[in-house]
Amino acid sequence: MSNLGQFDSDFYQSNYNIENQEQSYNDSNAYGNLYGSRKQQASEQPQAAFVPPEMFVSSSYAGQFFQPASNQDYYSPSSYIDKLGINFDHILQKTFTVLNPLKPADGSIMNETDLTGPILFCGILGASLLLAGKVQFGYVYGTSAIGCLGIHALLNLMSSSGVSYGCVASVLGYCLIPMVILSSCAIFFSLQGTFGTVLALVIIGWCSLSASKIFTSALAMEGQQLLIAYPCALLYGLFALLTVF
Repeated sequence: MSNLGQFDSDFYQSNYNIENQEQSYNDSNAYGNLYGSRKQQASEQPQAAFVPPEMFVSSSYAGQFFQPASNQDYYSPSSYIDKLGINFDHILQKTFTVLNPLKPADGSIMNETDLTGPILFCGILGASLLLAGKVQFGYVYGTSAIGCLGIHALLNLMSSSGVSYGCVASVLGYCLIPMVILSSCAIFFSLQGTFGTVLALVIIGWCSLSASKIFTSALAMEGQQLLIAYPCALLYGLFALLTVF
């Protein structure tokens, strides 16, 4: 029993004191009050916004801020038309040259690769045939493509300077204007008769004469207009057949 009592006294022996507990409690309360007061002061004070140093500019700067250089002409409609290569003045000149077969052609203008007018006139030709009750869009574009290939090969054999496919397509497309007039007539009356046949022959001669005049002027092929007019007449004869029949 004496050993057990000694063991209990050794086991429960400690330096703990009630006064130490009160002192630690008071210290924790003081630290909590100090931390709370600092937190409250920090929340009451407004925080300054962060400003990068690049924003500080000296008062002697007399320029303008955030003014990028811009070109107003870049966003104008005329600039987009120029980028697409559309020149309305040249389109009008080519149109009037085709409408007047006796007018001399300007070779510098006719030697351009301008496909805006030909595509427009091919579309008008197909639309007028559609109004006449004939769905011939495929035949119009197919005949145009094959005919341009044939005339292109022939002109490269006949001329020493040579010619591009785009130039040939441009000239033949502009010379479709008289054929558009013929197809417009087919909307109002039938061309399957004597009057329609004579009108179709006049239109074929008009188209082939205009095309041969432009080719001889652009390629400097004087004296060979009739040789060029014959294959052009065969090509425009196909368009006349599509229009009449």
